[in-house]
Amino acid sequence: MPSDKNIEPTISDGHASAPPKAAKKILDVAYDLFYRRGIRAIGVDEIVKRAGVTKPSLYRSFPSKDELAASYLRQYDLEYWERFDEAVAANPGDPRAQIKAFLTRIGKRTQVADYRGCGMTNAAVEYPDHSHPARVVSEANKQELRRRLRAMAAAMGALDPDTLGDGLLLLIEGAYISGQLFGLGGPAQSVARNADLLIEASLKK
Repeated sequence: MPSDKNIEPTISDGHASAPPKAAKKILDVAYDLFYRRGIRAIGVDEIVKRAGVTKPSLYRSFPSKDELAASYLRQYDLEYWERFDEAVAANPGDPRAQIKAFLTRIGKRTQVADYRGCGMTNAAVEYPDHSHPARVVSEANKQELRRRLRAMAAAMGALDPDTLGDGLLLLIEGAYISGQLFGLGGPAQSVARNADLLIEASLKK
């Protein structure tokens, strides 16, 4: 599945046990289609056809398309924090290196053909209603990312950790969007380097 993947995920997916076979097939197909083409662009008919299941099977597992979209984003969220945690675990006790590792991976992903950015960011753009299930999941992911970046900036000894954390968040979101706009050779490839320059300028001398 395509996705952008020290701290636990904050979003409970509401499906703690392993989903039935049909539900997993539906979610796998929806994940791929929603990420590549957008949630609103994909109808339930296409999902069930590609998954090889019936509509009643879909609605037994997911009460609505909105809930299926939220389930896709919950899975995306879990994978996102897995990748974040991998960067943290690979650089214990060094938040600057942790951020650099995480952003280096993002920079490389932006150079892949047909890069579609961050599923969370895309979903927030598609659903401006803050109460929509997909929007709720995407906002929670971004709030948690902001919290972590600010905490890491403080651990680095930044003069103004909240401003540094927010600056890093803006760089990340810019990479997600510019990666789709410019593609190969675009500015998103240097997101880790620009983040490190920002960090260096923000540390206590």
